[in-house]
Amino acid sequence: MAGKAGEAKAPLKYLAGFGNEFQSEALPNSLPEGQNTPQKCPYGLYAEQLSGSSFTSPRSKNVRTWFYRIRPAVLHEPFSHAEAGNFTSNWSAHPANPNQLRWAPFPLPSKDHRVDFIEGLSSLCGAGDPCTRNGIGIYMYCCNTNMESMCFYNSDGDFLIVPQQGMLTITTEFGVMEVGPGEICVIQHGMRFSVAVDGASRGYVLEVYDGHFQLPDLGPIGANGLANPRDFLTPTAAFNSEIISGGFVVISKFQGQLFSAKQVGRESGRHHRCDFICSARFMHVENSVEMSLDLHMSNLLKN
Repeated sequence: MAGKAGEAKAPLKYLAGFGNEFQSEALPNSLPEGQNTPQKCPYGLYAEQLSGSSFTSPRSKNVRTWFYRIRPAVLHEPFSHAEAGNFTSNWSAHPANPNQLRWAPFPLPSKDHRVDFIEGLSSLCGAGDPCTRNGIGIYMYCCNTNMESMCFYNSDGDFLIVPQQGMLTITTEFGVMEVGPGEICVIQHGMRFSVAVDGASRGYVLEVYDGHFQLPDLGPIGANGLANPRDFLTPTAAFNSEIISGGFVVISKFQGQLFSAKQVGRESGRHHRCDFICSARFMHVENSVEMSLDLHMSNLLKN
């Protein structure tokens, strides 16, 4: 659980592995025993499943997460269209250019112009169509302020975030993780997250519309090398008791467009951050998770 302002920051804890079955709980005995959806969950929580594949996929390809939330994820007003700025997935709107292209680093926002992670996303290139779940998108983010009272989720595909400058603190429905230059993180589709920064930050985002990121096969290089599954980290369960006044907004990317909806709180104008992100679950059993990797742990050829 997040501490109060002025308290020392506790080190973040992670679970190691790629494609594993994990379980974690932020309060003791909050995990139901022997079943996923009891009629009454411990602590009065709400059981919800997040599917990372079709419900009837074979066991080897079936990925899912069971959350035990303080508030149901569906408690929000209807979504409405939101301004996307330079963030688009409509690749056919511009003529193709066969020439070699290059670009200078995108300028960072000035100190008197506050830009959060979502506002700072700009499309660079891509192919395919998120509506048919086929293709990719490549984006640049430039931001200098936290995502206050909001979170984001992508219904179109998985995000791979590559920081180039600045440390990102990413709060998700699974927990909290820190990702900086020399590291990457993957946030799979449908997972809500919020990004905080420690100053002006810039980096890249790769989005894949079809399936999930997988580790490459080793083949002729032998049994060891490339990225080791043990080096991928998933945050442990956490929750946040912070009260948010004035409403909390969920932004969704759906079929290449942005939509926003206001969460419905327990009291008018008063919302718990934990109702909506990371902290909305106390425990998970999953192989559909977000994860980070320190690229210094990878080795191109080793046996």
